[in-house]
Amino acid sequence: MLFNSLEFFIFLPIVFTLYWFVFGKNLKLQNFFIVFASYVFYGWWDWRFLSLIIFSTFLDYGIGVLLSNENRPNRRKLLLWTSICVNIGFLGFFKYYNFFVESFVASFSFFGSTISAGTLNIILPVGISFYTFQTLSYTIDVYNKRLEPTKDIISFFAFVSFFPQLVAGPIERATNLLPQFYKKREFHYTQAVDGMRQVIWGLFKKVVIADNCAKYANIIFNNSDDYSGSTLFLGALLFAFQIYGDFSGYSDIAIGISRFFGFDLKQNFAFPYFSRDIAEFWRRWHISLSTWFRDYIYIPLGGSRGSLNKKIRNVFIIFLVSGFWHGANWTFIVWGGLNALYFLPLLIAKKNRVNTDVVAQNKLLPNFREIVQMAFTFFITIVAWVFFRADSVSHAFKYLLDMFNSSLFSKPVILPYTVLFLVLVFIGIEWLGRHDQYALERIDFMKKPMRWSFYLLLIMLMFLFTGEEQAFIYFQF
Repeated sequence: MLFNSLEFFIFLPIVFTLYWFVFGKNLKLQNFFIVFASYVFYGWWDWRFLSLIIFSTFLDYGIGVLLSNENRPNRRKLLLWTSICVNIGFLGFFKYYNFFVESFVASFSFFGSTISAGTLNIILPVGISFYTFQTLSYTIDVYNKRLEPTKDIISFFAFVSFFPQLVAGPIERATNLLPQFYKKREFHYTQAVDGMRQVIWGLFKKVVIADNCAKYANIIFNNSDDYSGSTLFLGALLFAFQIYGDFSGYSDIAIGISRFFGFDLKQNFAFPYFSRDIAEFWRRWHISLSTWFRDYIYIPLGGSRGSLNKKIRNVFIIFLVSGFWHGANWTFIVWGGLNALYFLPLLIAKKNRVNTDVVAQNKLLPNFREIVQMAFTFFITIVAWVFFRADSVSHAFKYLLDMFNSSLFSKPVILPYTVLFLVLVFIGIEWLGRHDQYALERIDFMKKPMRWSFYLLLIMLMFLFTGEEQAFIYFQF
């Protein structure tokens, strides 16, 4: 069930009405209803995979309870590794089995030997990468005694399956979301209005920006041999806005819908394309995943402590794992490795924590230095996105070679003026709202007639530019 589908626009009001007006007086019934509604939402794709998420939830709930009664270090470590191995095992089988088989066969072919090994017709369960990391963070936090294990099984099931963020994040930590299921929730009009505003902005990002950029990006990437360097650059540029509008749009919708039900989720994107270096970019892009890797892999490995060689090792591990998390293709691993290379000069020069504030803080426009920094960071990000979008590593390299030639300065064969104008307007609105959690958070400064006119304009643009319904990119991860 897609957020931008007719089914969801029927599903959401029904769930909202029953949640507040039928089950609103009983917290346990409210939480149980969230579990039920979330399973309906998830099962809409394929009900068979409900067994997987139910098993994973039972497993980590049970291990949490066992950890609360176990003080022996070896037993505690065994319980932790049971959770890690089972959860990563499921993820590895469904997402990476065929990749490992094909890579194994290809490695023998490279050395002149031929072997045969069968692949399986495996369907990737939607959202498995997201809810696996969410449940794992709970078990790890309980093991490290950063979190008291819950005895409320219904609240835990609701935490794992909460439908707004179930299939594509944000990846919530139990320390933030789980306690919200313990407390009685009351409907607050201002919170719901703020949530609706964020949902509208998220839908605009998805329907108007991402889907319309996708139309041309797909044409260019799928026929890259036929186009000039300038057209290929335009394709990469459009994909950059496609993936940002698509994924950050989903996060905005998820966070906004959560507010309808009295929940506050963490910010997942903080205007990353206004970053002045690649380190700042990764503090602002997919924050819930970046901080997950930081807290559960990077810091345990030693983080930025120790020798320079260890720091470099840790950076490469974190970026390569991040790339591999995104998909079973060498393109994602190269994408991760390229971002690690981008990061290294900042690490070596000890300048990876320089730009921690908002660009052009309390100013309308950036200065020349900030413009150059943002332009360069955005450019190298676009280059990296080519590997993310390409069908194969060889396709990505050929795409870049064809892009960086003399035809780069010619007029693009494809030039969607309307889409580019909408992207420019979008950038302007995002720039004005860059200090906030999302671009429209402080739109209340407008007088009511202007504010409502702006909302209606966004909705009209969604209807006007609605094309072929496209699934959110991150559903495949």
